[in-house]
Amino acid sequence: MTAPGNIGATPQGSASAQARLQYVLRLADTSLILGQQLTGWIGHAPALEEDLGLANVSLDLVGQARLLLAYAAQLEGRGRSEDELAFLRAPADYRCVQLVTQPNGDFADTLVRQFLFDAWQRELFERLTASRDVRIVEIAAKALKEIEYHVRYSAGWLVRLGDGTEESHARAQRALDQLWPFTTELCTADELDQLMLKQGVGPDLVDVARAWSTRVDAVLGEATLRRPADRPYRWFGKRGEHGEHLGYVLADMQFLPRAYPGAAW
Repeated sequence: MTAPGNIGATPQGSASAQARLQYVLRLADTSLILGQQLTGWIGHAPALEEDLGLANVSLDLVGQARLLLAYAAQLEGRGRSEDELAFLRAPADYRCVQLVTQPNGDFADTLVRQFLFDAWQRELFERLTASRDVRIVEIAAKALKEIEYHVRYSAGWLVRLGDGTEESHARAQRALDQLWPFTTELCTADELDQLMLKQGVGPDLVDVARAWSTRVDAVLGEATLRRPADRPYRWFGKRGEHGEHLGYVLADMQFLPRAYPGAAW
């Protein structure tokens, strides 16, 4: 990636600003939707400590999303706020990866999903700190401190589940097998990813994939879990191509803002 440096403001509505807007929305929506998903465990986690732990991860992800959505609103230039972007878009307008839209399921499903995501986000955001977009650098650097904890938390739990009882191992392996196809999207570059790489805004996803794979293999080995075989997957949420699950998440997340437009607390 190109060395860090301030790209400078781009004219709102320009092709460059619109491309960067879509890229920032990918980052923002991915954190936002997973943060929303994790709230489903509040009051339902298997222990108080994990109830608080998942709630804290959720807050961190929503905090990332707020910063990124505020920047997206600036790039968009239509006067919309971060809240309007978060709550008042149609499902097809969201750019989150498919992995984070998958249901919470049981505790193993959630922790496997979290680890696969955390390991990817850690490698991605570390490289985003070398972006030529200074706002992205600032957000990534702040988030990276939180992500380091997220990786330790989810990896630790994956090892406990995988190398635990026969039941916990079976559940973790099943979750891994079911969620693995959604990891294809994480490191598969499309035209926007390639453009952001060319402009020095985003990283080379081949490099991200290599580092992610190394980290994942190390933890799976410690957890005595088998890495599933890679296979093509055609849905790409970062292009707005979503399955049914996102609709259910948004129905919960958007109910109050849509039922009471403009309400202030």
